[in-house]
Amino acid sequence: MTNDRIAIAGIHTGIGKTIASAVIAEALGFDYWKPVQAGLEERDSALLAQLLTDGANRVHPEAYQLREPMSPHAAAALEGVEIDLEGMPWPKTNRGLIVETAGGLHSPMTATATMADFIAYHKLPTILISQNYLGSINHTLLTIEVMRSRGIPLPGIIINGAENASSESFIAAYSGITPIGRIPHFSTLNNAAIVACAVTLRPALQQMIQHANHQ
Repeated sequence: MTNDRIAIAGIHTGIGKTIASAVIAEALGFDYWKPVQAGLEERDSALLAQLLTDGANRVHPEAYQLREPMSPHAAAALEGVEIDLEGMPWPKTNRGLIVETAGGLHSPMTATATMADFIAYHKLPTILISQNYLGSINHTLLTIEVMRSRGIPLPGIIINGAENASSESFIAAYSGITPIGRIPHFSTLNNAAIVACAVTLRPALQQMIQHANHQ
């Protein structure tokens, strides 16, 4: 994980990747970038600029901004835009970079490629965001299998939301990966809440990176 680029992927859509990205970026002092934004009324980058400390200087504009709030490949087709997975321009920064994907790992990014293809092509170690709901064990284990089959490094899993000890222990026992931390539901979502959560998770995230760099 020496390239200081870390992707954030989810086991499903609406799983809390954006808030997790904010906490992780804050904890590690990384910048934030979402390569493709579909739907411009509620841009994740605009939210992160508010949530992160010095967010105006740490959040980079998307490579593709698409009007319609739908799967990126479909939104791009409506506008006649071709998303170039391989030649996508990356932001320039002297800090590490959190790269937030959209949807689940097999959600389409282009007409022919998924988020998993994007992550694998750019060789991004990926933190997986999980959440406890009916079916989440299946979604989590399937996502882990996809990552392993493609050789995508998985340095850690973070649980977003309430605890379910039974589900989490089964995932840990079956996959061999114990979640490194949890992000609670925020009654008030602002920079102070993100900073407080980042302080809690920082030691585990730093240990995760050190462990990954020595493998």
